[in-house]
Amino acid sequence: MTATEPRSCPRLGHLDSLESEAVHIFREVAGEFERPVILFSGGKDSIVMLHLALKAFAPAPLPFSLLHVDTGHNFPEVLEYRDRAVAEHRLRLHVVSVQDYIDRGVLRERLDGTRNPLQTVPLTEKIQAERFDAVFGGGRRDEEKARAKERVFSLRDEFSQWDPRRQRPELWQLYNGRHAPGEHVRVFPLSNWTELDVWQYIAREKIELPQIYYAHEREVFRRNGMWLTAGDWGGPRGTESVETRLVRYRTVGDMSCTGAVDSDAVTLDQVIVEIAASRLTERGATRADDKMSEAAMEDRKREGYF
Repeated sequence: MTATEPRSCPRLGHLDSLESEAVHIFREVAGEFERPVILFSGGKDSIVMLHLALKAFAPAPLPFSLLHVDTGHNFPEVLEYRDRAVAEHRLRLHVVSVQDYIDRGVLRERLDGTRNPLQTVPLTEKIQAERFDAVFGGGRRDEEKARAKERVFSLRDEFSQWDPRRQRPELWQLYNGRHAPGEHVRVFPLSNWTELDVWQYIAREKIELPQIYYAHEREVFRRNGMWLTAGDWGGPRGTESVETRLVRYRTVGDMSCTGAVDSDAVTLDQVIVEIAASRLTERGATRADDKMSEAAMEDRKREGYF
């Protein structure tokens, strides 16, 4: 190569580019905000998000705490993973309980037994009480049309509400974190990832997941076209019968609204093949809380949900 010939720069692969973008977002928030927090449930997207955050600041400790809104209907396997990850990385975890709000009469149980929609008030009150000014979530644009509208930095007003008309442009990966007192910003480092990207990254990075994401035998019953886990949260009822099936979970909320899919995928490679062949989004196929109306997710986001 002569002095006048341009040097060729190595091109990043697809997963490398997504990782680099997410790491940049975490570091940008660390430099721009005073009290960020990461939503962490022990689900696969929050696990990947925590992995990226730890990578962004290594070998230094993670400069953020974690937050989980516990519905009381969570899968035991996921809660066990959550607590183990917190202990392993010596992190601080804030847990706010939906059951506590029900016991105090602030919230009332829904007739359908689903508690995911009840997370909004505990979440927003915890954000205000702890004065969190940036809250990381694992939402991705490919999951649902309301999430497809949202920017990486999503401004929320003093009531934690989202107004799609206040979306800010994010050209050239320039993120605007300005907010008035009482407002905060929701941050989505995985915005541009797909479900397949997430699984391929998990495989590449050898990230451990709760076994609920792989095929296993489970007692389930059929409701509204989905296989739900039997439990004391409100199922089965009436003529709904329990049967043991080989299933796995594509996404995990709580037992009252998250459906399993029939599957024999017991390895990462098998899951990736299964996802690549799917024509349904994970939420569209397995989340009852998104099927309440055409605008269910957008309505909840306007109220303060993720």
